[in-house]
Amino acid sequence: MPATYGFLSTYPPTQCGLATFNAALSSHLTAGSGGSGVVRLLARDNASGGIALDRGAPRVVHTWDTDLPGGWPGAAAALNRFDVAVLQHEYGIYPGDTGDEVLPLLRALRVPSIVVLHTVLTQPNARQRAVLEQIVARADAVVTMTDTARRRLTTYYAVDPHKVTVIPHGATSHSGVARETHDQPYLLTWGLLGPGKGIEWALRALALLDDLDPLPIYTVAGKTHPKVLEQLGDGYRDGLRKLAAELGVTDQVRWVDTYLEPAELSRLIRSADAVVLPYDSTEQVTSGVLIEAVGGGVPVVATEFPHAVELLADGPGLLVPHHDPEAMAVAIRHVLAEPAMSGRLTGLDSGPTLRWPAVAARYQALASRLVADRSPLAAATIPA
Repeated sequence: MPATYGFLSTYPPTQCGLATFNAALSSHLTAGSGGSGVVRLLARDNASGGIALDRGAPRVVHTWDTDLPGGWPGAAAALNRFDVAVLQHEYGIYPGDTGDEVLPLLRALRVPSIVVLHTVLTQPNARQRAVLEQIVARADAVVTMTDTARRRLTTYYAVDPHKVTVIPHGATSHSGVARETHDQPYLLTWGLLGPGKGIEWALRALALLDDLDPLPIYTVAGKTHPKVLEQLGDGYRDGLRKLAAELGVTDQVRWVDTYLEPAELSRLIRSADAVVLPYDSTEQVTSGVLIEAVGGGVPVVATEFPHAVELLADGPGLLVPHHDPEAMAVAIRHVLAEPAMSGRLTGLDSGPTLRWPAVAARYQALASRLVADRSPLAAATIPA
């Protein structure tokens, strides 16, 4: 069993889903035992502010400045101090052409490596395909968080399928936060805001629920994505506010323009009667927001993005077509009007396999196998 882990990823206080994921995984995998550490990917525009780390989370032992080329040797040297390296991969977090500076880092690792894939595209460009295929070739093991992502990877890319393991995205237990009661139905969407979130479709659906009494309240929680803010300003949020006014639902929409700390997020989730995920993407194979909603025992109304199709079919939510506010309004109406349906749709609330401790245990088992395969005894038993 590995004694220490080195994690390569963005990391709090950086505000992004990848940083939050890595913090949760590293905290549960190391269980505050000490000795492990994080090599933090850091762009200069994320150098300060953001969310706080959980108690027991591994400390940062090295920072890779992703605004500058050539930072991989120092990062690789830092990771080689641990028994196993766990790397998060998402397009855009590593320097180089399509993030290809991760490739020499993988080649320089002397310890077993696990690469966690957060995006697997069905129609990558040539460079995206080449980089991802080389990542899988260099890694000792690759993790996808859904069966959909695994099928995509092994179908559309030239990779060794034996290297690929499916381990679900972990969910936080929100059971310690009591369900709130309120006079009006509460709808909730949260996460970093930017084009593609599909909030405009949820607003249009909200306007179609104007016959409900009392009228539902829709909370949109989350800051504008830092990269969106840098490149486009807050035009998306401003456009949504304008649309809400045009639709006559301004008084029903609450904007929470902040990155939520865990306790506040738990309170919001447990106060919701339904979580609405109106995403535009047809490629999204992993959604931390979806997992957290399911883990919180709240019914979900989601567009048919891949992770939602896999998790919600015959489970804790209703699927609707993309860009279809009428269908979304019908689904929300069903969830709010039929208590029996709401009870059925929260059926995965107690599913232990989605909780972070169970997810971390599966990473630990995978890491232990990789370490055992590298041991001198294992090498001695391999036929010449």
